[in-house]
Amino acid sequence: MSPSVAVVLGSKSDATAMADCLRTLEALGIEYESQVISAHRSPEKARQVALAAGERGIEVIIAAAGMAAALPGVLASYAPTIPVIGVPIASGSMSGLDSLLAIAQMPPGVPVACMAVNGARNAALLAAQILALRNEDLRQALENYRRELSQG
Repeated sequence: MSPSVAVVLGSKSDATAMADCLRTLEALGIEYESQVISAHRSPEKARQVALAAGERGIEVIIAAAGMAAALPGVLASYAPTIPVIGVPIASGSMSGLDSLLAIAQMPPGVPVACMAVNGARNAALLAAQILALRNEDLRQALENYRRELSQG
């Protein structure tokens, strides 16, 4: 199966904060791809990945970044029909508040869903909810997962 979710990290250092996202996608049986792309250091690569996402079968993009957090907005601008979920990463002197504000303040026409700082698991769950709209098996897996969470 081809991946339906692209998880894009702004830097290698974001991998630890996003581990829960990948584990949650795996627990729900969602195929994903993961790569590191900096919106600032490799903008052309970010553009190419976003433009080709739909052709590769990507239905949701999860983009995690710290500091300026331009990555989610850049990907959303080049993949305008694919939902983008931004995950601000706690880093720098503002502990992720700058990232959160950067993601939450997208200009009109460039929507990006914004998770809490280090909200990796919730990003995966939101992606699952989006995909479950057209996938009954995933809907059931998501309901089971949420039931297990509620039981502690």
